[in-house]
Amino acid sequence: MSDYPKPPFPKQQQSLPGSFRNMDPRPDHGEESWKGAGRLEGKVALITGGDSGIGRAVAIAYAREGADLALSWLNETEDAASTADLVREAGRDCLSIPGDIADPDHCRKIVADVVERFGRIDILVNNAAHQALFDGIEEIADEEWRRTFAVNIDAIFYLTKAAVPHMPRGSAIINTASINADKPNPKLLAYATTKGAIQNFTTGLAQMLAERGIRVNAVAPGPVWTPLIPASMPPEEVAEFGANYPMKRPAQPVELASAYVMLAEPMSSYVSGATIAVTGGKPMI
Repeated sequence: MSDYPKPPFPKQQQSLPGSFRNMDPRPDHGEESWKGAGRLEGKVALITGGDSGIGRAVAIAYAREGADLALSWLNETEDAASTADLVREAGRDCLSIPGDIADPDHCRKIVADVVERFGRIDILVNNAAHQALFDGIEEIADEEWRRTFAVNIDAIFYLTKAAVPHMPRGSAIINTASINADKPNPKLLAYATTKGAIQNFTTGLAQMLAERGIRVNAVAPGPVWTPLIPASMPPEEVAEFGANYPMKRPAQPVELASAYVMLAEPMSSYVSGATIAVTGGKPMI
């Protein structure tokens, strides 16, 4: 097991959505460690939030496993360019698509662009997310509540609805849920509520698409060292992030990538409707 960093971390803060390049310590996305074995050879994958964090780690792993990629991202130009470069260095094609998935029309355009470029979508990873912390419900503005739902759950519906007609039998949809789906942090009320919705969407859709040969699963991370942390939490909480979990640290993004590869690969053909918890020993009940 790698000796990954443990808190206390340097106190730090960024503006949303944040950049991995400004984090201390810098997250490990598998840039040096992930070695491919052809598990996704010839597949086409669309990953939202593909510029940094879990999305970047999944992009690196998928490319090195043989998949061509489309990366959807908001406005983190340098992070996205860096991730796309790593995909191309792995010998795979990469389509990079900036824009706000809170816009339903943009979601449909993403899918249209991917289909125009690659002809189909074999793997859809609904990963992008928005979060903000509040001490009381009165502090949550209506616009903030709607923004969280628009990015975290509405976009998944629009993207999936647009993508499914272009997904052949054997395809896979993977949604990023959270331990907050089962153990909601009250300060993350809006975020946790959407993650519960994602888990229900996943299990319901898995049944709906089973006869079409499309599998639907979710990954539920615990604390992960991504730009969303210094961009949404106060510096004193960032410094102790993950310390209250059994491993006494947050996950590095690369530690999530294996779950996404397993759920995407053809050998997992009977895995559907599942949620894979990657929580460093903390139970989801």
